[in-house]
Amino acid sequence: MAIKTAKTKWRDVVLVCKKCQKKVDGGFGPDGDKTLKKALKTYLRPGDGKGRKAELAVIQTGCFDICPKNAVVAINASNPKALLIVPTGADLFEVKARLGLDDGRRLKPTLTVVGED
Repeated sequence: MAIKTAKTKWRDVVLVCKKCQKKVDGGFGPDGDKTLKKALKTYLRPGDGKGRKAELAVIQTGCFDICPKNAVVAINASNPKALLIVPTGADLFEVKARLGLDDGRRLKPTLTVVGED
């Protein structure tokens, strides 16, 4: 049997610990009612595609053997040396930045106050 390939539109692949998500049971998103996987897919997706047609793949994986309390371990597959421990209630835009994800949206510029002379 020949080896075949399947094409995807994935730009980023994030691996999320299934065991951590199960222990935390939600805690992410604006209402705190979603798992990290669902929150990332729902609020940070750059396109409307699903599955192989999506630009961001968030995949549950086995345990990373870190097992933090009230947090979930995640990693961007393109940077396997940096495991991210995401506490429940974490800001999803900070998670996006820490994972090095580009969802196609620009962040709001920070305001700088110029002193009056």
